[in-house]
Amino acid sequence: MRLVLIHRVQTILNDSNQKHGAGIIGVGRYLPQRVLDNEALTQFVETSDEWIRLRTGIGARHLAARDEKTVDLAEHAARKALENAQVSAEEIGLIIVATSTPEAAFPSTASLLQHRIGAKCGGFDLSAACSGFTYALATAAQFVQNGIYRNVLVVGAETLSRITDWSDRNTCVLFGDGAGAVVVGRVPEGYGVLGLDLGSDGSGGNLLKVEAFAPDIEYSKCSPRGDEPQDRRIYQNGREVYKFAVHVMGESAIRALQNANIPPENVDLLVPHQANIRIIESAAERLKLPMEKVFVNLEKYGNTDAATIPIALSEAREQGRIARDDIVVLVGFGGGLSWGSCVLKWW
Repeated sequence: MRLVLIHRVQTILNDSNQKHGAGIIGVGRYLPQRVLDNEALTQFVETSDEWIRLRTGIGARHLAARDEKTVDLAEHAARKALENAQVSAEEIGLIIVATSTPEAAFPSTASLLQHRIGAKCGGFDLSAACSGFTYALATAAQFVQNGIYRNVLVVGAETLSRITDWSDRNTCVLFGDGAGAVVVGRVPEGYGVLGLDLGSDGSGGNLLKVEAFAPDIEYSKCSPRGDEPQDRRIYQNGREVYKFAVHVMGESAIRALQNANIPPENVDLLVPHQANIRIIESAAERLKLPMEKVFVNLEKYGNTDAATIPIALSEAREQGRIARDDIVVLVGFGGGLSWGSCVLKWW
């Protein structure tokens, strides 16, 4: 018995000491059934399909049902990612959920998800707004790269419709609900995550925010479907956030590529945060990439915060836009103000 135990420990040590990369080995997504297109928005806010498309590139967004929670969306996407990776829940060593819309301060969405899928591991939520997925992916990659865990489940899941001010045409046209998930696992050395760039500038924190706690509010009387107190809804200074995003998206992607020693001309696909088509176009221009090398699904889903990039990755893989050996760049920005980029060589 002792010899068997020693053999197992030695096998684990040898396995963890082998050189390997940390890459995405499975992807999945989930969008709620209800679709709210631009024309429907005109029924309760002064706007038009032309106005929204011209300024944002958005044509529709998906909204969670009244009884649909963030963890429900996360579960659907997570199960699809596990299936795609051919990895069982029991093989997951850690769960990280990037979200700005958990149902509670605690328990975490990750803990609820762990129970839902039958995993036997730890988990935590990560809050970095629309940059959340890139932060979570960077975190997961370190655990896998260092040999601590073989597989980490990373999910971006949001029910932004709960915190959207549906009377504000400058913000309500932007946001939608959804979830995307990836399994981060071991890949051959030289593949997977090759470069990162993470950053934040808290001096701009008030430009894009949602208050976690409002004074003198009886929270037991707050509805979870969009009629919370005003200061618990999304506030955005659109002009200033736009200027920040146009600058930081391209610059962050460049820094991540430099960190990976990869020139921009070698990029096969840019998968940006889906917030605004003009911001996406500016990032592509900074990288000198044609739009044919940029994945955009903004028109169908709008801005789903931490879920936009994993949803886009799932669709890109499904459409054959990503193949082995491709250099893929992920870049996001959001509240914080924050930003994050990741360069992968796909396995």
